[in-house]
Amino acid sequence: MDKLFKTQRDIVKKEWTGIQWEPLESVDQLDNIINNSTFKPKVIFKHSTRCGISRMVLNQFEKGYEKNEDDVTYYFLDLLNFRDVSNAVAEKLNVVHQSPQLIILYNKEILHIESHQGIDIKKVQEIVTHKK
Repeated sequence: MDKLFKTQRDIVKKEWTGIQWEPLESVDQLDNIINNSTFKPKVIFKHSTRCGISRMVLNQFEKGYEKNEDDVTYYFLDLLNFRDVSNAVAEKLNVVHQSPQLIILYNKEILHIESHQGIDIKKVQEIVTHKK
């Protein structure tokens, strides 16, 4: 049976095209991402679903994405619905909260951090390609 009303999560999932986003929805999951960054790079994209700039940056990021053989996992954090996770990102990674914000982790360290219009998929793919 089809849903009569869509949830915010359904709407956001519809926006996720091209990149195979994994939703980031808990602090335990964040801990696992940090710990598992020793195996391959992890990219966290923090997005505000109510911000026009964040939506524009997300759209540009996804449009510029080119499928390749990068061994990387992309995580999408809806920071309005998961504020506790967003706060944990700032605390555990010792970063100032920004929105939108992109963080690349590898070996439990930040390789790259960027916010707003500085977020660039080409740069992200270049960084993660060199970490294989």
